Amino acid sequence: MTFMTRASGIALAGLMAVGLAVLAPPMAHAASLQVAPDAPAWMHVGAAALLWLHIGGGAAGIATGFIALASRKGGHIHRGVGKVFFWVMLVSYGVAASVAPFMHVEQRTNTVAGLMALYLLVSGWAAVQQKDLKAGPWQVGGLVVALGIAGAGVLFMQMGATSPSGTIDGAPPQAFIVFTTLGMFAAAGEINVLARRTISGPARLSRHLWRMCASLFIASGSFFLGQMQLLPDWVTGNGIHFVLALGPLVLMLVYLVVVRIPRRRKVVAAA
Repeated sequence: MTFMTRASGIALAGLMAVGLAVLAPPMAHAASLQVAPDAPAWMHVGAAALLWLHIGGGAAGIATGFIALASRKGGHIHRGVGKVFFWVMLVSYGVAASVAPFMHVEQRTNTVAGLMALYLLVSGWAAVQQKDLKAGPWQVGGLVVALGIAGAGVLFMQMGATSPSGTIDGAPPQAFIVFTTLGMFAAAGEINVLARRTISGPARLSRHLWRMCASLFIASGSFFLGQMQLLPDWVTGNGIHFVLALGPLVLMLVYLVVVRIPRRRKVVAAA
């Protein structure tokens, strides 16, 4: 291992530690996974373990996600941090999606959000694991999931609009435009793979980029916008939380343009 590689590893570990130290405490304060006081001890231990797996995975995922976005795509740091991001977010989203339906408070929207984040994460990761992404049962299953997410978004908007409180599970109907939009884009992507039978090059990279960025946005948006009351004044007062929440979406658009423009130049030159 060279000195530069060792130094970059130390710097990366330091950035991750800072991210965990900043994000974990307010995330822990915001989370609620409780069992009855008279429940068996194993239930209390299990609930605490699940809670901290979700918190630790989410905090590490947001920290490593931003590092992956800032690093050179395909480089040593991007690949290494990307692997950490995938596994810790897989744990965090998996816990959220599986536990939310069984909580004592209404968690319908959080359940769908967890499933959506998990689906985008796994499908985005799979796109970069092979040189040519071929159509198969996974894309058919992905299409069903994506359409279900889009449909849930429409249903939640209708339910929220007709609810006496004007919300559903505390969220306004407008919030579920994200569900419908991401679900339809994801469904279009699955149809594209199924119709073409295989995708490679810029199309495959675009699939990887936008799905991983969208998955990160679900986490960053949920935390920096959904838990603003837990953030310090110097973050909310200066609008930094909006930058951190929406950053993955902005960078997603930038990277998609960067990926697509070289291909268009080659097509023009060949013509």
